[in-house]
Amino acid sequence: MKEKLLDLLRGRGHKITSQRRAIIDALLAGGHFVTAQQILDIVKQTHPDVSLDTVYRNLSLLMELGAVDEIRTPNRDGNLFEVLTTGHHSHLVCLTCGRAKCLPFCPIKSSDMEQAGVDGFTVTSHSLEFYGYCRECQTSGAGEGFSCCTK
Repeated sequence: MKEKLLDLLRGRGHKITSQRRAIIDALLAGGHFVTAQQILDIVKQTHPDVSLDTVYRNLSLLMELGAVDEIRTPNRDGNLFEVLTTGHHSHLVCLTCGRAKCLPFCPIKSSDMEQAGVDGFTVTSHSLEFYGYCRECQTSGAGEGFSCCTK
């Protein structure tokens, strides 16, 4: 996967710096979902001068290239990032613990996408997260206050 990301960057005319390599390594080593801060913590072990801003700039570039997805996690210390290996998909995000889980399908139908393109608007992509409470948080009572339709 690392070589695919590097080839994508090279193919689009971007330089492959040691910092960029370290950020990609950390993104891949950090697990399926990782925060920018977690990436920074890993990168700082070998590149102590790298800033959080540098991590975000590189994540932004990888998102623009369609290689990384950002999952918004309300009320958490940072959004999650994942390398896209299986193409577009949606996520379930727990509002209590912040865990995310991939849905193996996209619940938006192609007819919905076509309808969104009315009036000359061209849809190029979309992002969809479902927010609620995971089984563990519901069982522990940490998800108190959620409505009956999220159970």
